[in-house]
Amino acid sequence: MEPVRLSKRMAELGLCSRREADSYIEQGWVKVDGEVAVLGQKVQPHNLIEVDKKAQDAQASRVTILLNKPMGYVSAQAEDGYEPAVVLVKPENQWSEDKSRRRFSPQHLKGLAPAGRLDIDSVGLLILTQDGRVAKQLIGENSSVDKEYLVRVEGELSDEGLRLLNHGLELDGKKLLPATVAWQNEDQLRFVLREGKKRQIRRMCELVGLRVVGLKRIRIGKVKLGNLPTGQWRYLRDDESF
Repeated sequence: MEPVRLSKRMAELGLCSRREADSYIEQGWVKVDGEVAVLGQKVQPHNLIEVDKKAQDAQASRVTILLNKPMGYVSAQAEDGYEPAVVLVKPENQWSEDKSRRRFSPQHLKGLAPAGRLDIDSVGLLILTQDGRVAKQLIGENSSVDKEYLVRVEGELSDEGLRLLNHGLELDGKKLLPATVAWQNEDQLRFVLREGKKRQIRRMCELVGLRVVGLKRIRIGKVKLGNLPTGQWRYLRDDESF
């Protein structure tokens, strides 16, 4: 096999993200076959990669936050006068029933970024993380973590339209992965998706003659929104995983 960059190999092994790997290498925290690695170094599968405990401690201190995003906030960078959802991560908005036992620190905002998008006019579970491993798991190229939504719609949906929502639609010239779509009640559908194209659910509904009037994400992988109040947040607990 052709040699690959050490940072890429570390990400493939699930040790950290590529950006984190470069940082660890710069700080002398990575060894390859017993020798301190250098930035840009290339490796092969048989090379032994060791990561110093300092890097492991740095990873352990990184936080992942669950936010119940209200309408009117964008997921990432501020745009068109709208604030990013991360501005809601402040002590007074931490859920009083947060069982993580973590105390808020301004350091928890450093490098905190959304792992996935949630449109400005959508609400519900948004994940913000400092941990590149979590980001890769949720939005990496090979991510298989599913997301569940409750979607209020207007319009008539035929049996054929429902079948197409489950499998058979295309967006941007590409076939969508199979989804699980079923009626939750008379005006609300439940979607479970395994991909996250821009405004995917709204565009899927348009293709079958429906208009989305409300969209709420309630689960990502094994982590549920639960009773987390709108506009409040909590830490991902140590016993939770996606």
